[in-house]
Amino acid sequence: MLMRAEQSSLLIVDVQERLAPVMSDPRRVIAGCALLMRAASRLDVPVVVSEQYPKGIGPTVFDLREWIPADGAVAKLAFSCADEPAVMERIAAPARPQVVMAGIEAHICVLQTALGLKERGYEVFVAADASASRRTENETAAWDRLRSAGIATVTTEMVVFEWLRRAGTPAFKDLVALVK
Repeated sequence: MLMRAEQSSLLIVDVQERLAPVMSDPRRVIAGCALLMRAASRLDVPVVVSEQYPKGIGPTVFDLREWIPADGAVAKLAFSCADEPAVMERIAAPARPQVVMAGIEAHICVLQTALGLKERGYEVFVAADASASRRTENETAAWDRLRSAGIATVTTEMVVFEWLRRAGTPAFKDLVALVK
């Protein structure tokens, strides 16, 4: 089961100003999400960004804002994006069967969203190196539970190179520079 750009959507979950800094490795999460968002933009993969209660937790971190689609981030109160109609409308709109995900917190919103999307028939891939929790034991438990549920945990480079499919293209040249 390969990730394919033409079959994928990218979902960035709750990488927000007041939440990101307290994660186990916020720089890793932000850098990974930025790479995924830039690759998605270059390869015409639709991007959806969620924000958990932005009035209290703040907007998406500054470093990612330029990659948020023109229709903006979707505010939510449900932990699972799959339980938030506005998020699901955006995920369902391009009618793509695969959802690549990243964000925070791994054991709460990311986990519940991944399980909910799988329940709704999507092929779900979670970029572990672009996701985190405050405590590493919660993060580890999230990866174990996702794998047990048949949800693939992947890396950002796996996503980028599977979306690219081949070297020597203009997109490859653009994106390989970001990976280096």
